[in-house]
Amino acid sequence: MSTGKESRTGEFVEKVVKVRRCATVVKGGRRFSFAGLVVVGNGRGKVGCGYAKANEVPPAVEKAIKDGMKNLIEVPVEGGTIPHRVEGRYETAKVILLPASPGTGIIAGAAVRAVCESAGIHDVLTKAHGSTNPVNLVKAALDALKQLRTKADVERLRGVSLS
Repeated sequence: MSTGKESRTGEFVEKVVKVRRCATVVKGGRRFSFAGLVVVGNGRGKVGCGYAKANEVPPAVEKAIKDGMKNLIEVPVEGGTIPHRVEGRYETAKVILLPASPGTGIIAGAAVRAVCESAGIHDVLTKAHGSTNPVNLVKAALDALKQLRTKADVERLRGVSLS
């Protein structure tokens, strides 16, 4: 049950990556609940993900959006791509992000693509290893983006000049 729904609230764009249905068997039959995975971003370097459950799909997505707004991170984007190669891990999912030349586009699967688009990255090469679970892939991609440093940041942290 994957959906590519996209909506806007203010400056942020929400992308529904996955909606899962879970059933519990009760006396009268099956009772369904839903879990939504949403990626939230402003397209200019801020991105986050939210995961929430509810008895219906719309409340699950709304809760996930609210959760995503609480977990925003800042991503350094240089000329539409990332500053350097980076590898993110979450559980058994591993995501590698590589900078790409202008015009390449986002070469990624659905989950990692949603994260990159929401962050405002236009050109990037990605490869996912291990788990293909969308929740783990999104969190691994966010872990990778957290590790990014600009040249200026590295110079300041090391106290040297890189040329």
